[in-house]
Amino acid sequence: MKGNRFQEVLASGQVPIGHMIDDFNVRGLPKMLEAAGLDFVVIDMEHGGFGHADVADLVAWFKATSIAPFVRVPVGTYPFIARVLDTGALGIMVPNVKTGLEAREIVQAAKYRPLGGRGLTFSSAVNDYEDVSDVGTYMMEANQRTTIICQIESYEALDHLDEIASTPGVDVLWVGQFDMTNSMGIPGDLKHPRFQTALAQVIGAAHKHGKLAGIQGGGVAQLREWAGLGLDVLSYSQDSSIYMAAISEGVKALRAAVARSSP
Repeated sequence: MKGNRFQEVLASGQVPIGHMIDDFNVRGLPKMLEAAGLDFVVIDMEHGGFGHADVADLVAWFKATSIAPFVRVPVGTYPFIARVLDTGALGIMVPNVKTGLEAREIVQAAKYRPLGGRGLTFSSAVNDYEDVSDVGTYMMEANQRTTIICQIESYEALDHLDEIASTPGVDVLWVGQFDMTNSMGIPGDLKHPRFQTALAQVIGAAHKHGKLAGIQGGGVAQLREWAGLGLDVLSYSQDSSIYMAAISEGVKALRAAVARSSP
């Protein structure tokens, strides 16, 4: 079965670099992103328009590359989590996790016994259509290979960080900066002292319990700054934003280059 490049990069002592996909269900995209050098992607079912069949296609295409495909589910319930993992996704991201109980329920849905209660299926996309001769070993290896990311996006979650971070099976606390600042009444103000304090709290709780802290940013300068604060996992922008920035810049430059003087 395919290895989890996200985990492999971490094991080598480096910072995994990812990218969010929320618009482009295009068969060429995975090979493009592999050529760009990405380690993981997050296919977005929360804000993107992808249905289950779209996710299954994207995961299959990404599994033909070195990139680890993760999926952000709309909510952290068993029907979403188990189904996207059964497409062969190597990890899940769950939005707006607020309590330790929610974190435990996520692990219960995503992991096989003894860590959770996920249902078993074999010889399908979930394990690259390979035969399973030793079910116990398969379950253990699948549990190890599956990454669980809990998004921290609210004031309430800050009060339960230790519960969430200490949950066995949770790998990453991921700051959702815009929902977090919105919950604070300072939407989008990433320089505000209260957000900076919250960011430090998430990083501190993650590291205290041997977990990772992650975030997505729109630019290299911003992500470099956050990495300097101790964030371990970084995601660079999203597909539609990258495309819009590139096409807008190109069209603007071309119009300037071919502009004609008024008669």
